Amino acid sequence: MISKDEMPDCPVATTVKLIGSKWKLLIMRNLLARPWRFTELKKSLAPISHKVLTESLRSMEQDGLITRKIYPKIPKSAGGPLAVEYSLTDLGLSLKPVLLEMENWGKAYCDKLDKK
Repeated sequence: MISKDEMPDCPVATTVKLIGSKWKLLIMRNLLARPWRFTELKKSLAPISHKVLTESLRSMEQDGLITRKIYPKIPKSAGGPLAVEYSLTDLGLSLKPVLLEMENWGKAYCDKLDKK
C-alpha cells in the first residue's frame, strides 16, 4: 500500500492516483460483478496487453484494492499453470458508489448526445 507521505494533499488527486487509469477503472467495473481470472479479464478488456494488465493488477493489489487468490490446478502434465482469481477487497468495494455514479453520468451524457 502507498504510504500517506506518497499521497497527494488533494483527496480527488489521491483517488485519481489509485484508480485513475482507463484500465484500472475497467478492471474494477468487472470485479464489482464477481471475481475474475486473469485470462477472463484479458479477454474482456481487449486490446489490453498482458504487461499492462499484470502491472495494473499488481498495483491495485499493492494499494489494497484487490486481492489475488491462487488455486492449484490439477495439471494434465507436471508443471501445469495455477489458476489465479482476482476480487475486490472491502476497500475496493467501497469505491462502488463512485463507479456507479460514473456509469450514471456516462449514460446521461450519451442520452444528451442522442437528443442532438
